[in-house]
Amino acid sequence: METYKVRFVNYPRQYQQLKREFDKVFEEIMSGGDFILRRHLEEFEKRIADFVGTRYAIGVNTGTDALYLSCHALGFGPRDEVITVAHTFVATVGAIVQCGATPILADITDDFNIDVDKIEEVITPRTKGIIPVHLNGHSCDMEKIIQIAKIHNLKVIEDSAQALGAEFKGRRCGSFGDIGIFSFYPAKMLGGVGDGGMVCTNDKEIAHKIRAFRDNGRVDSPQIIECFGWCTRLDNLQAAILNMKLNYFNRWIDRRRKIAELYDRGLEGVDDIILHPRSNDDYFDVYQNYVIRTKYRDKLVRYLKTAGIEVLISWPIPLHKQKALGLGHFKLPKTEQISSEVISLPMYPELQNDEVEMAIDAIKNFFNS
Repeated sequence: METYKVRFVNYPRQYQQLKREFDKVFEEIMSGGDFILRRHLEEFEKRIADFVGTRYAIGVNTGTDALYLSCHALGFGPRDEVITVAHTFVATVGAIVQCGATPILADITDDFNIDVDKIEEVITPRTKGIIPVHLNGHSCDMEKIIQIAKIHNLKVIEDSAQALGAEFKGRRCGSFGDIGIFSFYPAKMLGGVGDGGMVCTNDKEIAHKIRAFRDNGRVDSPQIIECFGWCTRLDNLQAAILNMKLNYFNRWIDRRRKIAELYDRGLEGVDDIILHPRSNDDYFDVYQNYVIRTKYRDKLVRYLKTAGIEVLISWPIPLHKQKALGLGHFKLPKTEQISSEVISLPMYPELQNDEVEMAIDAIKNFFNS
């Protein structure tokens, strides 16, 4: 295992800070035997719905399942086309494929999100939906996306796996479309101690479908099967831990934004680096990741590793260049450029200012050497 002076994410540090509360939650769940679909999950779902600004929230096993069940609930299937991007985790496109629909990939812009001016270029009579991805805690231009969806009668699933708390024009990601999905993978801003996901919606019928799909077709009674479904419930223990951590979430967002400001100031003016667009009046960023771009990416990554700074590349091979996926017919020049240049720097609430400065100094030393 590599030894780093500055970790990309440091899970034990958060546990040590909140150890008494983690242990209290664990003891409560274990002593009560509350494991599946209990009050802790119901309370967490209500709090997430209130936080995001939707009427309903339904906890599921993973963000991947949240995507798949959402596609299924909206009726995406064979002969349908669904527009999304290639600079995202494979699950975004995989959910479309698993429903039998065809993914149509649009290019992105310098903010890493879908280029809204490219969407209508790829709409056809078969297009049924759009899945915009709010990457790195930065919202897509949801105003234009919703306008396009209304004009062409398209369904919208917001992939908000990296954007819990992010806002566009004062409204939170996951509340614009027909459905918004979230991930509680440990490295996410609100991360569990395993997998977890959430589906948010204002549509009562969609919410009912998701509840049925997640529990083998059951909703109100374990004896009544409404449809064939899956077993993809958010475990009650995960929900209870996440619910405890939600008490600190706004504080953690503030800390991420302060860390981003340190990076912004420290790296501003460094030649050969492109910084991510900053928050402004329209965009409230939560910095799931702090990303930079440079054409010297691979050399910089090797240098930082030697300097003891752990970084991440998401994703060096865009999905349309993954040969096994059969998406090579898409031409996405901006996606390919960003994929060859992007680096995610250490970013988590427990990261100390001196650690941020170490990362900044190492980057500066690389470009000054």
